[in-house]
Amino acid sequence: MFTDRAKIYIKAGDGGDGCTSFYTEKYVPNGGPDGGDGGDGGNIVIAVEPSRASLSEYRLGKHYRAENGGNGSGKNRHGKNGADTVLYVPRGTVVRDAESGAIIADLFYADDKVTVLEGGIGGKGNARFKSSRRQAPGFSQKGEPTKERAVVLELKTIADVGLVGFPNAGKSTLLSVMTRANPKIANYPFTTLSPNLGVCARDDFSFLIADIPGLIEGASGGAGLGHKFLRHVDRTRLIVHVVDVAGTDGRDPIYDYNTVNNELKTYNGELADVPQIIALNKTDCASQERIDAFRAAVDGEIYEISGATHAGVAALTDAIIAKLKTLPPQTPIEFEPFSYETADPNSFSVTRADDGAFVLGGELIERLARTVILEDRDSFMYFQRRLDTSGVTKQLKKAGVKDGDTVRILDTEFTYEE
Repeated sequence: MFTDRAKIYIKAGDGGDGCTSFYTEKYVPNGGPDGGDGGDGGNIVIAVEPSRASLSEYRLGKHYRAENGGNGSGKNRHGKNGADTVLYVPRGTVVRDAESGAIIADLFYADDKVTVLEGGIGGKGNARFKSSRRQAPGFSQKGEPTKERAVVLELKTIADVGLVGFPNAGKSTLLSVMTRANPKIANYPFTTLSPNLGVCARDDFSFLIADIPGLIEGASGGAGLGHKFLRHVDRTRLIVHVVDVAGTDGRDPIYDYNTVNNELKTYNGELADVPQIIALNKTDCASQERIDAFRAAVDGEIYEISGATHAGVAALTDAIIAKLKTLPPQTPIEFEPFSYETADPNSFSVTRADDGAFVLGGELIERLARTVILEDRDSFMYFQRRLDTSGVTKQLKKAGVKDGDTVRILDTEFTYEE
C-alpha cells in the first residue's frame, strides 16, 4: 500500500546509571572508589534510502525507541553506549514536529540524514566524585532520561515534471508512453490511487515524471482523492497539464483546465508561477472544432497529442526537454529548522506551593536529584554544596525562606536550616 504521510512516536535511549563501587583486593582494604560511568543512550536518526518509494512501513503509527545506555560497573568500567535507531525513508521526505507542525528536516538528497533526538547522557560513577575532601563518595549519578516525541513523516515526491489533470484525462497512459513505467490504466475515474513515477530518456538527457492522481473541484479543501497527493506537485520544476479535449463523459475541457489550475493555486499560491505546458490529449477522438475552441479560450504553450496512438508525444517530449534545460535545478524547502530544546543544565526555579512549602524545580534540581542519596551523608553534603554554589540557596533566601520552613524537591521534603 502506498503511504505518503505517517505519524510515528520516537524516543531516544536513556543514559545508563553510574556505579557506586569500591576497589577490593586481598591485602588492599582501602582501595578507593572505582565505580564507572553509565553509557550514553542511543540517538534516533532518520536517513534517506534511495530505493524506497513509500512510507508504508510507518503507516500504523508505530513506536520506535533507541537502545538505553548500559550501567557502569566496578573497576572503572564504563557502561556500553546505546545503539542508535535509524529509520529509513524515501528521498523527499519532510520530517515535522507533530505538535507544532514545524519542519525538522527536508531529506532532499540521496545521502541526507538527521539526528532528530539525542540519547540521554550516562550518569557518573562514584569515582568521578572523589576529591581531596571526599575520599570515599558513597554515591553515583543516575543516567539522564529522555522524552518520547511524535513526528510526522511527509513524502513530497521529487520529480522534474508533474502530470496534472482531471481523472481519466490520460495522464497514466501518457506516462507509460513517455517512460518505461507500467501504471494501472482503465477507463474510469480514480484508476490511479498513488503517484506513479517514470524516467524519460532522450539521447543524453533524462528527467523524472510523476503522474499525480486526479484532481477534482474542491480537492485543495479535501474533496476526492486529489487532496491527498497535491503535496507531490510542490517540488516539480515543470507542470504538464493533461486535458481531455475530446470531452469524454460529457466533460468540458476548458472548465476542467481552469478548475485544476484553481485547485493548484488554492493549495499553494507559488504553483501559479511554475511553468506549465498544456497537453491536449485524445485528439484522435476530438473534432477540430473542439480543439480550436480550446486554443481560442486558453493562452499557453499547447501541444496536441494522443496517448492511444502516440501522435504528438515526441514533439511534447522535445518541448519538455527544451523547457527543463532553461529552468533552475530543484532545491530543498527553505525553512527555519526546528529542534527539540535541550534544557539548560543550570536552570532552576523557586516557587511557593499552596501549603506554604518552597518548591525547587528546573533542570539543575532534577539532575542533582538523580545523584543524591539522602541516607548517605557524603551525598547529601555534596547536594547542599551544589545548591550553595549554583545560587539556589541565595534564591531561597531571597524568596523568604526561614529556619523550620519546608523545602520540597520532587517527591522529597526536608526542613530548611541555616
